Amino acid sequence: MNDPRPPKLAEKLLLRFIKEDLAEEVLGDLDEKYYSVLEKHPKKANRNYWYQVLNYIRPFALKKTKSKYSKLTIMFNNNFKVAWRSMKRQKMYSAIKIGGFSIGIMVCLLILLYINDDLSYDQQYQEKHRVYRLVNHMNDPTDTERWTSFSPAIKKVLESDYPEIETVGRLIPFDWFNGGNNQMRPEGQDIITYEEGFMYADPELLDILEVQMVYGSTENALSNPKSILISEDKASKYFPGENPIGKTIILNEDTAAHYTIGGVMKNFPKNSHLQTDFLLTLVGEEFWPGEQSSWCCSNYNTYLRLYDGSNPTQLESKLLSIRDNHLVPHFRQRGNLWADELEKFYSIELQGVTDIHLRSTDIHSEFSKGDITMVWLFGIIAIIVLALASINFINLSTAKSANRAKEVGLRKVIGSGKSTLVFQFLTESILYSLVSFILAIILAVILLPYFNIIAEKSLSIPFLEWWFIPLIIASAVIIGVISGVYPAFYLTAFKPLSVLRGDTSRGSKSAGLRSVLVVFQFTASILLIIGAVVVNEQMNYITRKKVGFDKDQILIIHGTNTLGQKAESFKNEIKQLSSVEEVSYSNSLPVEGTMRNNNQFWIEGTSTTKEGVGAQIWGVDEDYVKTMGFKVVMGKDFDPTLTTGNPILINQTMAKELGVEDPIGVLVTNKFEPPYRIVGVIEDFHYETMRDEILSLCLRLQGGNSLAAVRFNPQNVDETLSKATEIWEQFAPNQAIRYSFMDEKFNAMYKDVQRTSRIFNIFSILAVFVACTGLFGLSGFMAEQRRKEISIRKVLGASVHSIFRLLSSNFIRLVLISFVIAAPIGYHYLEKWLEDFEYRIPLSWGFIAMAGGIGLLVALITVSFESLKAGFQNPVQGLRSE
Repeated sequence: MNDPRPPKLAEKLLLRFIKEDLAEEVLGDLDEKYYSVLEKHPKKANRNYWYQVLNYIRPFALKKTKSKYSKLTIMFNNNFKVAWRSMKRQKMYSAIKIGGFSIGIMVCLLILLYINDDLSYDQQYQEKHRVYRLVNHMNDPTDTERWTSFSPAIKKVLESDYPEIETVGRLIPFDWFNGGNNQMRPEGQDIITYEEGFMYADPELLDILEVQMVYGSTENALSNPKSILISEDKASKYFPGENPIGKTIILNEDTAAHYTIGGVMKNFPKNSHLQTDFLLTLVGEEFWPGEQSSWCCSNYNTYLRLYDGSNPTQLESKLLSIRDNHLVPHFRQRGNLWADELEKFYSIELQGVTDIHLRSTDIHSEFSKGDITMVWLFGIIAIIVLALASINFINLSTAKSANRAKEVGLRKVIGSGKSTLVFQFLTESILYSLVSFILAIILAVILLPYFNIIAEKSLSIPFLEWWFIPLIIASAVIIGVISGVYPAFYLTAFKPLSVLRGDTSRGSKSAGLRSVLVVFQFTASILLIIGAVVVNEQMNYITRKKVGFDKDQILIIHGTNTLGQKAESFKNEIKQLSSVEEVSYSNSLPVEGTMRNNNQFWIEGTSTTKEGVGAQIWGVDEDYVKTMGFKVVMGKDFDPTLTTGNPILINQTMAKELGVEDPIGVLVTNKFEPPYRIVGVIEDFHYETMRDEILSLCLRLQGGNSLAAVRFNPQNVDETLSKATEIWEQFAPNQAIRYSFMDEKFNAMYKDVQRTSRIFNIFSILAVFVACTGLFGLSGFMAEQRRKEISIRKVLGASVHSIFRLLSSNFIRLVLISFVIAAPIGYHYLEKWLEDFEYRIPLSWGFIAMAGGIGLLVALITVSFESLKAGFQNPVQGLRSE
């Protein structure tokens, strides 16, 4: 049997790294320790030996190696020093490069944060791949329409007839009975508070949307009639430090609207399409006799969770049986001709829960939503801005080639190979990229709070995420390499003999690629300018367009329905104020966020022979038309002295769709109530956004009173508000007054477009700025390289004007080429964007020409500084070396 010896691999490892003068002594000591341990603990000897070897591999004992890795380290350090010195020596050149790079990277970072936030919506659900929302689809060749409201009876049919479906839950997310906005107070408290976003929901919806509970359970929270589920925030607000389950909430001072708290849920994440603090149960609710089994009225958003392995496409095909077995027979039985339209064009679609936020722009629903098109647009802008910054780097590097030519020539003469020089210039490019990334992150941190205000988001830079720093470093290296690879090969292509003789013209004359890149920069910049001009013109058109009523000087007082029997007295008191002209009660106003109610109407006696006219029906009082400033174009306004006959006013669109030239006195019916008699026609007005056409509408004298519209004299705004508040406090001492202004509410309908417009404008300005920094640097280097030529021309009598024209004409020509390329592209895509608006500006070539003029002016101003500087330069300075 062989005698035990120390592990040979450990000896070899030690000899590979340890200094030669220490090797013999160290090995002797280790052998002695090895045999000492071997006698006492044989099993530990080898392990201890390895420990001792690894313990000796320390800097003091390591020999200096001349491996290829150390050579690379030395070369990188040397290249880094050269790059740093070059950066410090050419301050303006470095500032332009780093400035453009950092702004481009900052824009990319902000856009990526914005896009990531939009893409994160509804990703929190563990079973998201099985959760869907139902969408109605009417694919009429003349008008495609999609919407989310279904009849209440659909729930039982889905549960019983489709084995693929595991769970069904419904939601009423709008102003409906006690849904919407309410005045509320906990029982036993006197102070009444206004809260928004009450929604009706099935208990099953809590399970489908994986609602997290703080108190109670999803199984029991909404299981009892008249129960309510509140959010963690609202529980802390109204019941601080206690479990509120079992306590009662009273809505709108209505004795029939007492709700018992069945649970407290965690706040919905900000990136959830569903945002609410109050869910009212649908258990035991029937809003009129037979409502829950009816197919007539569509008020319910419907969510499903499928069983694993179910095919949603196949299920969509099977859902046609709902149309054939329920919807069509229902309408046909009532003689409604819409049954034929349903049979031809109607289908039901499944929309994945993760698609709701970004892919619902063409779906009528009550939720705020993003737009996948905007995500793509901002992503393209991010790429364009980064490309512009990279092009700056390439252009400025190649333009500066004459200044680096002798350096390259000398390095080649003393033995530097092409690969060594390429590595040097790539190191320089990566250094610029790293510095730019650091500056970009600093700028992003500073500007992010302002960007959040503009974008109406709560974005943050994920510094604490494990992947963020590695991603930034990797991105800096990759972008540095991509931006620097062409200049590196370009600069190392100089022949040493030529450059040492003084032939360094390659950088100024071989300008083909630079010209192409400048054209790309300004094509992109002009496209963004065209977009900014047209978007702003469309927004101005919307805000200036006559909307069919006088939206200015109308004060809206909210929550007046809690006044009960005192409501009419309050109206009279407000009307007595000298600055008040008119006062009216209603639940519906021509701005978003107020009650809507759509019905089908027929001229009496035609319901079985003609298709119905879909129209909004708003309950108002006799002062509504005067208060809103609507114009009666036929017939007359409501007559408060006539209380019989069920009178209504209709708009011009409804009169046209009813197909009667003179509708005054015509009886119309919606089959739910006694026939209405048309007493007047009002001029069409916009009550939704201008993305949509004006639809049919009628007003009836049976209104709610949750909103009081007060038309006042604009010269006494503060006085009007002060006196209105005093009167309110007399009538509702336990309820703070809430008010808004009609024009502000109207403008808020376009906040999504305005927000997108502001972001687009900011990024467009930054993109143009990045392009101009490169053009500025490029014009400066072109002037520097032609300095002797310019001096000779001046000596021979050339004027400043001719020098300016000489240096700027090529750049202006490139910008004009850019405009020719950008104009048709911009026209095509903006025409498609404007198609989303039913009321829009005509897209004329004048807007395109204006954008081109702005681009040309910006370019001219950019190059003029260096061109004029060269023109005014003393020629002696340029010829001094000759």
